[in-house]
Amino acid sequence: MSSEQVRFTDFKSDKQPTWCPGCGDFGTMNGMMKALANTGNDPDNTFVVAGIGCSGKIGTYMHSYALHGVHGRALPVGAGVKMARPDIEVLVSGGDGDGYSIGAGHFIHAVRRNVDMTYVVMDNRIYGLTKGQASPTSRSNFETSTTPEGPKQPPVNPLALALASGATFIAQSFASDALRHTEIVEEAIEHDGFGFVNVFSPCVTFNDVDTYDYFRDTLVDLKEQDHDSSDYDAAAEVILDTEKEYQGVIYQNENSVPYHEQHGVTENMSEIPDGAPDDAMDLVREFY
Repeated sequence: MSSEQVRFTDFKSDKQPTWCPGCGDFGTMNGMMKALANTGNDPDNTFVVAGIGCSGKIGTYMHSYALHGVHGRALPVGAGVKMARPDIEVLVSGGDGDGYSIGAGHFIHAVRRNVDMTYVVMDNRIYGLTKGQASPTSRSNFETSTTPEGPKQPPVNPLALALASGATFIAQSFASDALRHTEIVEEAIEHDGFGFVNVFSPCVTFNDVDTYDYFRDTLVDLKEQDHDSSDYDAAAEVILDTEKEYQGVIYQNENSVPYHEQHGVTENMSEIPDGAPDDAMDLVREFY
């Protein structure tokens, strides 16, 4: 399929989403598809990896190569795909429970390796698929059936975790702001290295606190502020500001060199014949 002919609808599969009506994941996915089309990709050169949870269904709903992995393990699969096929576009999708709980260790190491792929996390601040338990990003006083008095512990700050792990691209978007969300994912895709986007993706069924109205009323768009995304200290100041919710590219290292280029991995590993140099195969084994 020629990239000149690709529309975002070409990334839609024939499977109908079973997300709740109004779920923020619809907007998140639409923005991902539009960003892929806008950056010249097509289903034939795109691989989508997802974990478990509501977000894990995205590979079924998108028309591309895809793998629905296990809980918290989507990132090492995505890294393996990119190492084997550095020529294709790899997107990894997850949720706040999937990515920042059992998958937190993989998140740190994917960030520090700077593998050239895009990680889009649908952060609804709750476990939606399992009927509304507190997640790693839930507020400390967020009441659920399993935490009637709140989790009583501070939420994970995924942006701070990424910055501390050596991230070269950190951004945040809002699923309902279609144009900005698409624009931010585009920038992540075009970044040379690990592009991380945390997306506010409201759960309309189980979370009546972090709603569409809440984010519309409180969100600060960095595009409208005097923010220099290349300034590490300025990024840290934004990330550690717990009084506001931010949207936009928070930090980007414009001198980023992705992992496969650092190690000279330019060939398709899937096409390397028997007898390939041991050092080439060792790069792939590192991820497993």
